Amino acid sequence: MLPVITLVGRPNVGKSTLFNRLTQSRDALVANFPGLTRDRQYGVGRVGPNPYVVVDTGGISFDADGVEALMQRQVQAAIEEADQIIFLVDAKDGCTAGDHEIGERLRRLGKPLSLVVNKADHAERELVAAEFHALGLGDPVPISASQGRGVRTLMEGLLEELAFRAAQVVPDPDAEPTGADEGIKVAVVGRPNAGKSTLINRLLGEERLVTCDLPGTTRDSIFIPVEYRGRRYTLIDTAGVRRRGKVTDVIEKFSIIKTLQAIEACNVIIMVLDAHEGVGEQDATLAGHIIDSGRALVVAINKWDGLDTDARTQVHTQIERKLGFLDFAAQHRISALHGSGVGLLLDEVDRAYANAMRDIPTPEMTRLLEAAVQEHQPPLVHGRRIKLRYAHQGGRNPPLIIIHGNQTENVPDTYRRYLINRFRKDLGLSGTPLRIEFKSGTNPFKGIKNNLTERQIKHRARLKAYVRRK
Repeated sequence: MLPVITLVGRPNVGKSTLFNRLTQSRDALVANFPGLTRDRQYGVGRVGPNPYVVVDTGGISFDADGVEALMQRQVQAAIEEADQIIFLVDAKDGCTAGDHEIGERLRRLGKPLSLVVNKADHAERELVAAEFHALGLGDPVPISASQGRGVRTLMEGLLEELAFRAAQVVPDPDAEPTGADEGIKVAVVGRPNAGKSTLINRLLGEERLVTCDLPGTTRDSIFIPVEYRGRRYTLIDTAGVRRRGKVTDVIEKFSIIKTLQAIEACNVIIMVLDAHEGVGEQDATLAGHIIDSGRALVVAINKWDGLDTDARTQVHTQIERKLGFLDFAAQHRISALHGSGVGLLLDEVDRAYANAMRDIPTPEMTRLLEAAVQEHQPPLVHGRRIKLRYAHQGGRNPPLIIIHGNQTENVPDTYRRYLINRFRKDLGLSGTPLRIEFKSGTNPFKGIKNNLTERQIKHRARLKAYVRRK
């Protein structure tokens, strides 16, 4: 098992910046804004001689309530599973009373602890770190997470100590191997406060994510590996997406960008609809982004248990009217809070993923194309019939069907939709979009002048003379 290193400290001391530096990624949102990180963010550290798991946490505060109190529970959970704690302090703020209180509580845990002074950007870094000796947590290590100064030296020392401690422990033969496959990547998307984080917590069976009635609680895209019935998944919690006109906060804009990136990075999407709020225009816009990405889709209608018969009928009507183009996706009525219907979602994810990654033989594709053309011929173009000759698969996730013929550039959209629906029905491709591309063969004689023989020239002359006489 990889060692777990947890980053803790006051808000806005640079934990997310150091997380991105260690993982050599941009997975964590970074801004000069305290309290930006709320959930635990996991990543694989790549700075140092050996890989390790690094955990980014929210800032520690002791007078927290509401969402802040929920954040502290996430920090506590990250500390409990850590093999090594990095206590990050701010060189620009100096040694504060909050640092003393956090240091005292961390000392009582009895876990391996390293005191790291961040934002020590100038040359006399050791002089800046000197005042933090008052915390009584050993020699402070000055670094600059934003510029990378001292980070590699810090990790080399920590990993050497962790390797020494690991050598004293007898390895577990039943331990899970490292570098395991991420499995199916499942992104959970929807509008703010639709219940995305609650749904993931229900699937995990624990309070892994901060959940609150306040819209916009989730700000970052959190990747969570999980195993269910012997199969691996990576659940991706995303920030809620609102209409562009309502997005004014810079942090929310970056959160939406991370959500759109998660849509592109995943294999299957669970789109969560709020049954109490109904289906809005933003749901249709978000569904359009999903269709454009080509990812497999499962629709989860959340908060279904609290609706009466009339409200349920109204939601059905709104889905048919505004989301009619998602007819290929399975719909599940669930309650993420109470768990009803949630157990069927991952089974539906497996089905949608299998259809999206399915290999279809070329003879079968051509046979289905011939049957579709025989039942409904393509329209005439300038008095000539469009001929579709054969088809083959051109890609997966989403399935791509390439059809060869002549005059295919003139195939109307209505006939394209007919072929998509016909292929989806005959192949049973539920849960995934289907794309069709047409390709026309080139005429080898196009642009080449036909030189007539002497006999053909005389025949043409006689024909012209005959026509003039008539």
